Amino acid sequence: MRGWRRPPPVQEPDLTAYLRSTVWGPAEFVGWPPRRLVGEGLLAGALGAGSIVGAGIAGDRTGVPVLASGEAGLVCAGILVLHLVRLRAGRALVGIVAALGVCLALQAPPAAADVVPVDGERVAPMVVMSVDDEGKAGAGRTRHLCSVVARGGAPVVVRVLRGCGRTTRPGDVLAVAYDPEGRVPPRALATGPVTTGPLRDLAALAAALLAACVLAVVRSHRLTTAGATV
Repeated sequence: MRGWRRPPPVQEPDLTAYLRSTVWGPAEFVGWPPRRLVGEGLLAGALGAGSIVGAGIAGDRTGVPVLASGEAGLVCAGILVLHLVRLRAGRALVGIVAALGVCLALQAPPAAADVVPVDGERVAPMVVMSVDDEGKAGAGRTRHLCSVVARGGAPVVVRVLRGCGRTTRPGDVLAVAYDPEGRVPPRALATGPVTTGPLRDLAALAAALLAACVLAVVRSHRLTTAGATV
């Protein structure tokens, strides 16, 4: 009919709107998000990603188990998630940040083993003399201890998370980075194009974590009090 008009849309039920704001965050602002929220999200994401990656690099350099295993990185990720929960960010975005934080914490220590040697370290090919397992078999936390020897040198015990692994056998040659002054423990380095892959993945995870934190903080903005939104 010529005079027919589409009826106005039915107003969304309060319960549905509340659930949607709980899952993704209310984002109660008009236009572009306030710069303060963007800055807060960038700061939270940068501190979170930086502390997670920093813990993994420190664990690879020092060999401290709680750092090298990624447990300290998981604690940093948990603190970041608790901060977003305190801001009452959307549940889905908090879950995404938690998943990215866990992946980053577990990826940081092995990726750190593939970086170039730090200042003062030297790299030399060494032959594996023996491989010993450390930890409970089948528990998923077994580490491998390689005893290596340089040509005409004394044996050096190397404790690494990458380079000395389940497939390493006596007679294999590892590129070992060591500090003549003993400031950091020796470690095996990955060689060839493998070195860029883990670092690229680590950077992608850190960038995704940063973006998710910014989105979660921005969408957590509320104009009303908690009692008025229910």
